[in-house]
Amino acid sequence: MHIATKSSKLDISKLENTKKFADIFSKNIFKGNIILLYGEVGVGKTTFIKFLINCLQKIDKLNISEITSPTFSLMNQYKLNKYEIHHYDLYRLNNEKDILSLNIFEDFSNKVILIEWPEILGKLKPRNTIDINFEYGKNFNSRYLTISGYENLKIFDELKSL
Repeated sequence: MHIATKSSKLDISKLENTKKFADIFSKNIFKGNIILLYGEVGVGKTTFIKFLINCLQKIDKLNISEITSPTFSLMNQYKLNKYEIHHYDLYRLNNEKDILSLNIFEDFSNKVILIEWPEILGKLKPRNTIDINFEYGKNFNSRYLTISGYENLKIFDELKSL
């Protein structure tokens, strides 16, 4: 079970740092994880997901996919050797009925679920999620992320090197 016990703010202003974070994070997620990505438009959520999925594909020795935002399709699916990744973008959804029709949480035991714009989930937000909050610094050239809800806290030691 994931428990929100620690949080660490990381500077991802450089694209290289976002890639490093995705690489480290890719080695520390497992099927059944639900990862919620918060943040304004353009702050780096989809870029991080692209790097993350590509890292996971490299680990599995699969061809690297073009990773796009599912803003219009609502969900993109990627097959890995041990599990699937379902990448959702809830930006365009307006109500609980729309979310329920996606069956996001129906059976996620053999998947990793990535959700952009999880604010719309409201009371549908499941427990035990990994939450990543992306934010701009004082100017729009700097970006940071905060991660919480992760039980394997050794990842924070690796991430502090960024």
